[in-house]
Amino acid sequence: MSQFWRDAALPFVESRRASHSRACYRAHSHPTLSIGVVDQGQSLFQCADQHATLTPGSLVSIPAHAVHACNPLPGRGWSYQMLYLDRAWVAHVLGDDTEGIDTTAFVGDSPTAYRAFCRLNDLLFSGASVRTKQAGLIDFLVARHWRGGAALLLKRPVATRLQAIQDHLLQSLAHPPGLTALARRHAMSRYQLIRLFRHETGLTPHAWLLDQRIQRARQRLQQGAALADLAQELGFADQGHFQRVFKARVASTPGGYRLG
Repeated sequence: MSQFWRDAALPFVESRRASHSRACYRAHSHPTLSIGVVDQGQSLFQCADQHATLTPGSLVSIPAHAVHACNPLPGRGWSYQMLYLDRAWVAHVLGDDTEGIDTTAFVGDSPTAYRAFCRLNDLLFSGASVRTKQAGLIDFLVARHWRGGAALLLKRPVATRLQAIQDHLLQSLAHPPGLTALARRHAMSRYQLIRLFRHETGLTPHAWLLDQRIQRARQRLQQGAALADLAQELGFADQGHFQRVFKARVASTPGGYRLG
């Protein structure tokens, strides 16, 4: 079972609960600061070249745009909760204390941090007022439990040369240039382009492009976009292709994600 919580009055946060899941994720990223806890089972967390085994009570926080994957041990299920927080809003709440927010993932096993996360997520899924939920979010962030434990230093920022290529692809997300044409436009060979993407993001250009399409799909689904139109809008071959790619990175169908 997987549930999503969203509220148009709090557009800077999305929450998720998953119970007894065996779904596995492809390597992916989020444009948000992502914070999660494990309720049951074990999971292997991978981010850049860092690895950690998460157990019940573990908390992990992942910077925006950091490529990662978090999957249950083979043949087993797990239960977990996730928060996705707008990076700019978090920076506004924290003020000057944002050191490491873009460069460091944290993995901890503090019972205090786990309980604080669960209280917050219970509040978000409850019928409490918007004001109460926002106050709970701010209290959780300011307490900084999510920045405890082992610090996993990630590479940042993205190389300027790659940023220009990514901007080019984002401008033509539905109909991107072929790999050869893209490499030629940016004065490099196909293999240089692939190596650059792998070194900086951990993904091939194609995998990075799919990841960006799914990020855009989540935004459009939250806005109420029709499933029948979204696959074509984002450049997928057909509805089935869109469904498979989405589920491999979100562990939910597009329809299930939209309904919450």
